[in-house]
Amino acid sequence: MTATDSRPDAPPAGPPAGPPAGPPSGSPARVIPEGLPLLPEDPPRVGDFWLRSRLGANAAGYLYAASDETGRSAVVAMMTEGSADDAAARDRFVTAVDNLPDEAVLAHNDTDDDDLALWVALGPIREDDGSSSAADERLIAERRGEEVLSAVLMDRIPQLGRFRGPDFRHHWENRRRPGLFRIWPLPWPAVLRPASRLALALALLTMAIIMAVAMFIAWLLFRNAPEVDPGPVIPTNSNGTTTVTVTPTTPPPATESPNSPGPSQTPGSPTVSPTGPIPTDIPSGTGSPGDDPGDRF
Repeated sequence: MTATDSRPDAPPAGPPAGPPAGPPSGSPARVIPEGLPLLPEDPPRVGDFWLRSRLGANAAGYLYAASDETGRSAVVAMMTEGSADDAAARDRFVTAVDNLPDEAVLAHNDTDDDDLALWVALGPIREDDGSSSAADERLIAERRGEEVLSAVLMDRIPQLGRFRGPDFRHHWENRRRPGLFRIWPLPWPAVLRPASRLALALALLTMAIIMAVAMFIAWLLFRNAPEVDPGPVIPTNSNGTTTVTVTPTTPPPATESPNSPGPSQTPGSPTVSPTGPIPTDIPSGTGSPGDDPGDRF
């Protein structure tokens, strides 16, 4: 059943034609149905309420069965993506919620969140014990949620005059995905079963063991590593040029070429080295006559 469907009217009162219809004596009471399962696009949680199933939907929003961390049940009405983007639809949602009794509204989000869809949690609903009172409270909360969404859709406004022209339709009726929601901080399981506690403890213990083994392996790898000597520091002048000191050395006798120009060095002869640094920057404007760029080709 969708949120806009109406329930059939009760048959007129009259003498019963036979035995009253109902569960035979000794049979368990009727359990309230949980509705349809949630879809991937449905939010897992809005506010303090965890959504369990879908109860109904129309172009204006969705109805969900929900419960909070204390086990309190409620019916959550939430706007769709299209209706949440319409300022007039948001105003109709807020007005419909304000018209409900104070004890029927358990929680709702702030109207200042323009980027989020509006939602409201309706109740109270007692624990589902199979009694008629619990079923009635659930149906009353569902009916109130339908009235809120119908006020947004304006499908229960009585027709004034005759139908003329095309049918009225909202511009956002095709955008029926659930509205935007925000969960921060991330939800944490409300109740941890013994199996969940054991799995969480084993996961944390495994992570600690892996970190300890990784640190021990790193210590074994780098404990005997030699120290790295940093390279020499090259001085830089104030004008941005680098001064390089060149110290010529005497090559071994086997590497000397007989045709190399210049005086040959004999073993034992002193080595002449420059007394000062040799600048590497070349003054501008002192090029050779044949340094024309066109001569390279």
